[in-house]
Amino acid sequence: MATIRSREDRDGITIGWQAQIKRKGFPLQVKTFRTKAEATQWATVTESEMIRGVFVSRSESERTTVNELMDRYAREVLPTQKGGRREVSRVKHLKEGLGKYSLAALTSSLIADYRDVRLQKVGPQSVKHELGILQRALKKGTHEWGIALPNGIPTFLVKKPNLPKGRERRLVDDEETRLLAACQSVNPELAAITRFAIETAMRQGEIMGMTWDMVDQKRGVVHLSETKNGSSRDVPLSSTAGQILGSLLHRSDGKVWNYTQDGMRASWRRALAQATISGLTFHDLRHEATSRLFEKGFNTVEVSAITGHKTLQMLKRYTHLKAEDLAKRMD
Repeated sequence: MATIRSREDRDGITIGWQAQIKRKGFPLQVKTFRTKAEATQWATVTESEMIRGVFVSRSESERTTVNELMDRYAREVLPTQKGGRREVSRVKHLKEGLGKYSLAALTSSLIADYRDVRLQKVGPQSVKHELGILQRALKKGTHEWGIALPNGIPTFLVKKPNLPKGRERRLVDDEETRLLAACQSVNPELAAITRFAIETAMRQGEIMGMTWDMVDQKRGVVHLSETKNGSSRDVPLSSTAGQILGSLLHRSDGKVWNYTQDGMRASWRRALAQATISGLTFHDLRHEATSRLFEKGFNTVEVSAITGHKTLQMLKRYTHLKAEDLAKRMD
């Protein structure tokens, strides 16, 4: 049963109205409003939900702000995740844009507005990542932290930004020759890393994180226990890739390369400038290597096992290479 009573200050002046609902089988519900009409309306709706068996307590979601949710998520969840450090800056942007709202007040409209504002500053992939971490935090809150959202998880209703078509930059004409010559001039190890990337289709982080205990020379593979998509894989080594590793000295710390990530990136930029090559990223070498695997006749499943693409859909853009190859074989 609902009870509505006024709240007064020291002078006896009414400053608000408090609605209280006591009903068997439900926790006590108390909420304060500016007017008696608002208090009565809330009590009527809440009691109706209790009677119909659809009542969800909103108290926790009304007390918890997006700021507080994201802080807890950053504190308890991100440290346990691979790549959690990258998510910290995304949490910061979410807090700046949506942090003041309570979770009960967070609507799909507010999130859509946030999306549109962010798209004016950063690319669609960045915005998609930010909405993704917000959705994961909301799911964590509802599934494990006891925060019931009155209207469900609002991010499910928000259209995600359309992503641009995947990059298809490849080495053309004499670019590979010029690039390798420039890399050799900057640092012979940079040339070795670049050639190794083209031979293996490994990601930059995977290459730079290599240690000698990951290299199985008898089997001719590099074993990656942790990858970007969270699974392990064995990368087969071509004879050229094996020769590259065979030419390197073994460091006392067990690392394959002397370069740090930052040092390699700086040298890569110098090499591109020296080779007068524009519009090429180190990650484009992975695309180049993947394309060459298809051109050598590997099928999609085989390429996926080598490159570590999580789904075959990710390799769909390479199918035109196979079609062209089949066309030649039709004659």
